[in-house]
Amino acid sequence: MSLNITNKLSLRSLSSGPARNCCRVTAVAQRRPLVFKSFWSRSPKVAEQAEWSPTTTGPTRPTKQEAKQLQEQELKQAKQQEALSCEGSNIGQLDGSPAKCIAVNIDGVPRIFDTVFLRDSCPCPKCRDPDSKQKVFQTSDVPEDLEGSYKMVVDQEKGPSIELEWKNDVKGYGSEHRTRHSIDWLRRALNTEVELRGGVRHDERVLWDREKITKDNKWVDYKEYMSQDDTLFDALTHLNRYGLLFIKNVPDSQESVVDLASRIGTLKDTFYGRTWDVRSKPKAENIAYTPQFLGLHMDLLYTTNPPHLQLLHSLRARTPGGESFFSDSYHAAHQLQRLAASHFRTLCTFPTSLRSFIAASHAYEKLLSAEESLYEYRLNEGECVIFDNRRVLHARRAFDATKGERWLKGAYVDDDVFFSKLRVLEEKYEGKWLAEGVVRHALK
Repeated sequence: MSLNITNKLSLRSLSSGPARNCCRVTAVAQRRPLVFKSFWSRSPKVAEQAEWSPTTTGPTRPTKQEAKQLQEQELKQAKQQEALSCEGSNIGQLDGSPAKCIAVNIDGVPRIFDTVFLRDSCPCPKCRDPDSKQKVFQTSDVPEDLEGSYKMVVDQEKGPSIELEWKNDVKGYGSEHRTRHSIDWLRRALNTEVELRGGVRHDERVLWDREKITKDNKWVDYKEYMSQDDTLFDALTHLNRYGLLFIKNVPDSQESVVDLASRIGTLKDTFYGRTWDVRSKPKAENIAYTPQFLGLHMDLLYTTNPPHLQLLHSLRARTPGGESFFSDSYHAAHQLQRLAASHFRTLCTFPTSLRSFIAASHAYEKLLSAEESLYEYRLNEGECVIFDNRRVLHARRAFDATKGERWLKGAYVDDDVFFSKLRVLEEKYEGKWLAEGVVRHALK
């Protein structure tokens, strides 16, 4: 199954009234989202509130009632401010007088846009560096009393567009400054606003057990992975969805894992180095460097930003045993929520009692290590596995180091590096990418 997650908005939601920010919309497409509620927030007990000290822990933590009242007050103030800025007298029409908001006809329906949003998004060379495409001014530079008027034009590159003229523009910009936005860009802004306001989040990740991953598992040839961008895109897309990918025909070199990782981006350097060796040795500083059984785990979870991807290239596989196996923690968590909701809530709550945690962790571990959840494979020489270290747990069976050599070369890649590469390829091949659960279309 794939995930479609809906998060509840804390300040403004579609259920509390019309959503208005950069634009105003009249309808929202119906969806059937899978809802994961947040269980980790709670109000303090009386004893906790009594022990709360502003000198040691900051201001008093608000109760649920106080937090609700504050939220309602913020929402009321936001509505009042939006109503003042986009009331009827402040909405400009085509070829009309300057106003704080403008009405643009999109697909036969008038849509309202805040001029602050349109000015802040100006793509002209004076506002964005032509090479880096980065803004050369700050959002806070836009005047609060900004007003704009517009006319329709046909841009040679972007097609039908609006061209805005500004009253009281950003300091340093002359009266000749104009802002152009295509109708297509405005339409995409509306769709993004609906998704952000509605709390709908797209998630293409696929939950799997042994049967599912055995059926859907992907093997990619090393040369194709290294030389063809479409193959790389297909491989990284699969890796993002399943958290597990295998490469075959990898050259017998200690640098091969560097080449594989570098195809994605910069390697993550840790206290183990840019790369590291998983092989048995005496007085090992890590249990992974012994021939012992190694249970399901994730690497370096005690660091501030644990690695996103882990690569393991098999250089030597000449000893009996040492099979690797993998388990999808997301699949197990979904099962736990369905079968034992109280245990799921416990693992999502901090702080919690140690005994409750132990009981919940036992239930979760049983699901993770169940035979039907484990995908087992013994890496042969010249093969490499890449997996999502923050999702897929990995383990290893014991092996007899006296009967041959087992040697894996490893490397890590951070999440920012991986998602940057994936999004560049998504834009290249699909004209869009997924960011924070929202579909973003490439700008023309």
